[in-house]
Amino acid sequence: MYLSPPGPVSHSSEPSPLLPDGAATASALQGTAYAAEVQRLADLILAHRFPVLGVTIEPGPGIDWRRDYLHGISSGTPYFRRSPYLEFGRVGDHKVVWELNRHQHLTLLAQAYHLTGRGVYLDEAFRQLESWLEANPFLRGINWASALEVAFRAISWSWLWQLAGSPMPKALAERFLTELYRHGRFLELNLSVYFSPNTHLLGEAVALHALGVLFPQFPGAAAWAASGGRVVEEALARQVRSDGSHFEQSAYYHVYALDFFLMHRVLAKPGAPYDARLAQMAEYLDALLGTSGVLPLIGDDDGGRLFHPYGERAEFGRATMATCAALLGRPEWLRAEEDLAVQAGWWLGEGALGLRPAPRRLPGSRLFRDAGTAVMAAGDAHVVIKAGGFGEGSGGHSHSDVLSVTASLGEREILIDLGTFTYIADPEERNRFRGAAAHNTVRIDGRDQAVPAGPFRWLEKPEVEIAHWSTSPERDELDAECRYGGFTHRRRVLLVKPSTLVVLDEVDGPAGAHEVEQWWHHANAEDAARFSFSAPAVAMASWRSRALCSKEAAPALVTRVNCELPARLAMMLDLSEAPVAGVLQVREEGDGILVERCDGKGAVARFGPSAAAD
Repeated sequence: MYLSPPGPVSHSSEPSPLLPDGAATASALQGTAYAAEVQRLADLILAHRFPVLGVTIEPGPGIDWRRDYLHGISSGTPYFRRSPYLEFGRVGDHKVVWELNRHQHLTLLAQAYHLTGRGVYLDEAFRQLESWLEANPFLRGINWASALEVAFRAISWSWLWQLAGSPMPKALAERFLTELYRHGRFLELNLSVYFSPNTHLLGEAVALHALGVLFPQFPGAAAWAASGGRVVEEALARQVRSDGSHFEQSAYYHVYALDFFLMHRVLAKPGAPYDARLAQMAEYLDALLGTSGVLPLIGDDDGGRLFHPYGERAEFGRATMATCAALLGRPEWLRAEEDLAVQAGWWLGEGALGLRPAPRRLPGSRLFRDAGTAVMAAGDAHVVIKAGGFGEGSGGHSHSDVLSVTASLGEREILIDLGTFTYIADPEERNRFRGAAAHNTVRIDGRDQAVPAGPFRWLEKPEVEIAHWSTSPERDELDAECRYGGFTHRRRVLLVKPSTLVVLDEVDGPAGAHEVEQWWHHANAEDAARFSFSAPAVAMASWRSRALCSKEAAPALVTRVNCELPARLAMMLDLSEAPVAGVLQVREEGDGILVERCDGKGAVARFGPSAAAD
């Protein structure tokens, strides 16, 4: 690409006026729980104990920046296009390597410096920076193999300069800015227009624009800002659907994308139409989070984050909503004042920390038809149904989770999605965590709803159709179908308000005997007493992953029947404070189907005839 590396460049130690004064934000946050947590994390980093994804890696005094410390594999410095970053046996798990090399912990060390006044944090940040520059020559090795990872690092370095550029030693500053300029040149020529025109392209364009406006002294900075900004706005139009959902069909990647768009909004101020699209994305996320603020992990969750990648991954959406609340003037989206400290205070300035939550309306039930996401809400009960298809293109970040259901009662998880756990380190576990049996849906003959073809590709994706949706003060009802491999799975979900959830599954397909399973993964074993079934259910030991690379035991219930099709199964979930369980029977009555309890306590629900698509 180059006969010789670009640079060097001249520099100024002044922070950009486009970003807030970090010292002022830190002053406003002193004495808070957030400040204490930043110092705790910074002290771990001083000891070279790095919280990465769902694990902590401990490299010792010297850091091998190209080593997967979780699996003990290091790689060399070939030309970046020859780096086999997807070959686990040669380079390890690229996610583990890259997460450390995003250098977001350097931003955290600079924040700790401002919060405590202790220079030891900056000393460590500068030492690590020098170490990285020596170990990762321009265009050489795994840390140059992904343009998105170059973008993440460039954003982290931009924050480091904003927070700690003035005290950075002059010789290091000159080298640092030259290398940052080279990151921009790399992005300029390697945007993922053809390879991954999704959140990869979006993140790269956000970084390229940011470098252009934050470092106007760089040669070509104006062109970077213009081209990066154009790609971001094109991504907003192409990747975000009319209901506000992101086209990859992943709740976690929706948060990712929204954060990227928000950061661009802070730097570019693109205008009212842009803000309107952000508001749609925020409304979709707000509905997914419900009253608890916990994200149902629909689709892949890779454990990363644009800013401050620490804490419970399922709660990352709270800080994103807090930033939306402050930036777009919607205080009803702010769940708690402390959510502002994580991101909004640093991006928007200490004034944002003064925002106070407006009284929240009780969440309403809503269908997001483009995503196929139905939210049923009544009081503290919050149910999310994934009734949409796989994501755009190969569906690389989708799971075999069509018609899956998650449910919570206030802050208590009831029905859960099991997460992702791994991308490439263990192909068997990759397929298990994204398979149908890892979701609260139906599995037929032990197969998934599509055919996995490598870690980021599905073949023969299912056809999905929503036939009916209705909501009223008394009940919410969804009727949808998923068709694949010659089978049709029809699921009707009814929330009889305030607290009775009924699911009726009907499976049809080829002649002969077939195995039909309903899987129900729940967070706490004692919640098994909330379930009633029309077929015998057995308890199963399962796993859940709250963050990439980590997993823990979790309970599941499965009903399994071997029969000729069509087959019909029902489940009732009691979301009340005093749940009861029993046995269900399903029978036809007139032109409808009645689900009732066998203990003589009467009907649970009545489903009407097939509804025409509405």
